[in-house]
Amino acid sequence: MKKLVIIPAFNESGSILRAVQDIKEHAPGFDYVVINDCSTDDTLQVCQKNGLNHVNLSVNLGIGGAVQTGYLYGCQNHYDVAVQFDGDGQHDAAYLEQMSEELVRTGSDMVIGSRFIEKEGFQSSGLRRVGIRYFSTLIRLVTGARVTDPTSGMRMVNRDVMKIYAENYPKDYPEPESVVAILRKKKKVTELPVIMREREEGTSSIAGPKSAYYMIKVTLAIFMEILRR
Repeated sequence: MKKLVIIPAFNESGSILRAVQDIKEHAPGFDYVVINDCSTDDTLQVCQKNGLNHVNLSVNLGIGGAVQTGYLYGCQNHYDVAVQFDGDGQHDAAYLEQMSEELVRTGSDMVIGSRFIEKEGFQSSGLRRVGIRYFSTLIRLVTGARVTDPTSGMRMVNRDVMKIYAENYPKDYPEPESVVAILRKKKKVTELPVIMREREEGTSSIAGPKSAYYMIKVTLAIFMEILRR
């Protein structure tokens, strides 16, 4: 299979090179593309200086737009599998081949790297875990599927889902909504236990007061996704 790692990057100059090196060392069967989302730091310069394969967005599209650009890149370049991989050092490339094998073995359309199956490694803050459990419950209520880590940014998809996401992908805090979207299309989603690290650089986009907005926005987006069907 032809496999792609999509690395959305906004102001990740301090960690993006290590993320790419991790992929090259531990997942040599994967290609990668960095989607520089109009960073205001030196992310673009780091990509250029080190010869990293990248797409430079001239306008900031947010996480959803950056990831959608990666899926579009994957479709246009005829990849069979694509995996989202954070550029902040939280994800471990050593799991990518396992996720690929799980995708094939189970016939899944998506495999999510979950922190909460074996509950090892960095488990996020207590408040964040409450929110994750809330979204897990909500997704189970509206789809019947159990997803332990719906906010995980480490998810691998097959070509069918790549096409869906290349055409339409949530723009703001997209992970739970995008999972619901394909579950509603009767796609198969499975999870694989992974260990994640604390981010090496920067801060979370949903820290502090933004967390309340995040909860309300994503809840409404999930219900809007249901109504569209």
